Amino acid sequence: MKAAAKQFVIDASVTVAWCFDDESTTFTEGILDLLSAGAVAVAPGIWPLEVANAVLVAERRKRISVAQVTALLGRIVQLRVSVETIEPDRAFGQVLSVARQHQLTEYDAAYVELALRKGLPFATLDDKLRRAARTAGIKLVSV
Repeated sequence: MKAAAKQFVIDASVTVAWCFDDESTTFTEGILDLLSAGAVAVAPGIWPLEVANAVLVAERRKRISVAQVTALLGRIVQLRVSVETIEPDRAFGQVLSVARQHQLTEYDAAYVELALRKGLPFATLDDKLRRAARTAGIKLVSV
């Protein structure tokens, strides 16, 4: 995706990488730069739960403090990420179909289905999701 693109689907792997210096990459920082420049990310309803769970697990493992979790999630909430509700009929229909077709979990398929339905490029660090996106004809975000 060129910097001129205004919208893309983002998954939790990219978001969580911003929270930890040892997980941040040139790619994840480039995605953050796109958002800072006015692009809007779109994510399925599972995204905030996945992000919150990842930092909660890090807190429980004493990798970060409660105060750091609060600060990180506070910054993430300020980003331009539009979260789409996943209604049961979509979860039990289109998302399940994508999960079956690409051998994904229902959770991961929610991101792929959203990118397909919206016709948007996809930003992920997950190799299995990248392969599924390519197979489905979804463009991957590049920065």
